[in-house]
Amino acid sequence: MSFFRLKAQFQKVASLSIVGVLFALAGCEQAAPEPELTQAPVATEVIAEPTEATEGVEEAEPTPTAVPRGFPYQNADLSVDERVEDLLGRMSLDEKIGQMTLVEKDSISPADVSRFGIGSILSGGGGAPLDNSPEGWYEMVSTYQEAAIATELQIPLLYGVDAVHGHNNVIGATIFPHNIGLGATQNADLVADIARATALESLATGIHWDYAPVLAVPQDIRWGRTYEGYGEQTELVTELSTAFLLGLQGVDGTSDLAHPATMLGTPKHFVGDGGTEWGSSTTDRYMIDQGVTNVDEETLRRIHLPPYPAVIEAGAMSIMASYSSWGGMKMHAQDYLMNDVLKDELGFEGFIVSDWKAIDQIDNDYYTSVVASINAGVDLNMVPTNYKRFINTMQTAVREEDISEERIDDAVRRLLRVKFELGLFENPYGDPELIETVGSDEHRELARQAVRESLVLLQNRDGALPLSKSAETIFVSGIGADDIGIQSGGWTIGWQGVGDEDTPGTTVLEGIEQAVDSDTRVVYDRFGKFAREIDEDGNPEKADIGIVVVGERPYAEGRGDSDDLDINPTLVARMAERADKVVVIILSGRPMIIGESLPFADAWVAAWLPGTEANGISDVLFGDYPFTGKTTFSWPRSIDQLPFDFENLPETGCDAPLFQYGYGLSVDDVQAVEILDCDQEQ
Repeated sequence: MSFFRLKAQFQKVASLSIVGVLFALAGCEQAAPEPELTQAPVATEVIAEPTEATEGVEEAEPTPTAVPRGFPYQNADLSVDERVEDLLGRMSLDEKIGQMTLVEKDSISPADVSRFGIGSILSGGGGAPLDNSPEGWYEMVSTYQEAAIATELQIPLLYGVDAVHGHNNVIGATIFPHNIGLGATQNADLVADIARATALESLATGIHWDYAPVLAVPQDIRWGRTYEGYGEQTELVTELSTAFLLGLQGVDGTSDLAHPATMLGTPKHFVGDGGTEWGSSTTDRYMIDQGVTNVDEETLRRIHLPPYPAVIEAGAMSIMASYSSWGGMKMHAQDYLMNDVLKDELGFEGFIVSDWKAIDQIDNDYYTSVVASINAGVDLNMVPTNYKRFINTMQTAVREEDISEERIDDAVRRLLRVKFELGLFENPYGDPELIETVGSDEHRELARQAVRESLVLLQNRDGALPLSKSAETIFVSGIGADDIGIQSGGWTIGWQGVGDEDTPGTTVLEGIEQAVDSDTRVVYDRFGKFAREIDEDGNPEKADIGIVVVGERPYAEGRGDSDDLDINPTLVARMAERADKVVVIILSGRPMIIGESLPFADAWVAAWLPGTEANGISDVLFGDYPFTGKTTFSWPRSIDQLPFDFENLPETGCDAPLFQYGYGLSVDDVQAVEILDCDQEQ
């Protein structure tokens, strides 16, 4: 039976239980067996585990039972506070703990969402349905939502995703530039428009909750999350993250979660995750991510905290805690920062959600970790797999009075308030009529504009740019020139990014081919050898223009922690022998070390991670639009300069960055970058 038919039946007969139908829909998505709870879970009915006597025997479909309706909390005419208090007063402890539990969809069946009264579900990076299409997402999410509403109190789910540069898990969605590129635009209105488009594409798939924007102020570009930040300066991060939040949640510049075209944002990661120290991480294979923010409180408040009061004032109602540590303690156990600072001092009235399995890192003893994190202010635990252990631990902790029922009520009150403000009790589903917005021409044009405005011109020797569309021959090299996966980076279809076979969009190469005159010959050789391109005398042919695409392969989070950021000069030097004019495009999630390669090319362009609409690059290369982007990270001459001391950063000489914060040329600037003879080891 299709979801749409189920939904129609549900709307006609809202009082019927559909748990039996949900079992049929769950199919092969049943989660692996886990230890049973020591107390009975919340459910509309108890579902027996199979035994030898029942194995293989088809269950009879349960008789529908009446679900009570007409309680005050179901009355949309009452205030949110009145509805919250009425519902909270009707909930059992088990139901409250279920609301504090956030599970990854691959670890739970829809039936168990009903059985355990789970309050929230997420899709992690790459957590797509088998049918990874907008329609497939809508049906999957709505099936889980039906399961939540099948419980006695009919409390709808919050379903969340990391839509960090568009609805980036969905094949066919518009993939916008990552935040490092949006920072280079310094265009708050553009950032808000991108968030608004992301909200529409997410709501089309039934999702009301986005784990964005990132409020980190990255201080060391060796961090694998650098591209998730807008820049190294607090003021810019504050401005653009606030704009993004209002784009998700707002109408006419004001937060309005009840509006059907808005969704809940989640500023993250509280607090100081951009200031972690190289080598301080205890996570396997990570060097700086999830490490220690080794600064005093004055510095923490001056650099890393200011974006948070700004987004709270703008209407933030969900904030995610950081993996990082401060003062020798994991952030998820920081009672002072989460309770005293965030909730009391800053007046945050929403809920704090943990990061993926983050509370597990607090202590080797799981019970100790749960008690510490909940008492420190975590209201919703992202426990992607073993959620039964968390529920069981919570029940024990309340029974042993290590977590008070007052603390449980505070957490659930915060969660329910957001669900009421979002209007989920009246409209728990998304809007399938918005599916036409997913990857729409309008959104792709917006992404193309963002690419254009994000480009930073680093060098333009002898006025090499703009390029001529009527050039006779253009050579293009570099693996990234014809790969949407590389140009989109991590958090694209999969957590670490994936190839581009199924991702519609325009590659750098395709953008070049579309921009030039029909008579111009564009030749692509990923390795830059062009062995077949010879003149009539058998000598290597020389192109009018050579375009080289260099940079990084996709990565996410600590998998991208690296102190090897050098560009290999071979590809650039090879093109210098085959073209009269050489332009280098850098696809990367941070500034790269390019000094050794600089002399081989006439023009250098930082394109960051532009997403699916790389024709925005050719728009600017060939002069249809100007270069306007400015780098929002100080660009090192050598890796040995990192981390920079921003408060004592010289403007010239070997200790200065190669490019200062805010650097970016126009085509009228024809200078080359001065290459200094610097011995960084002295």
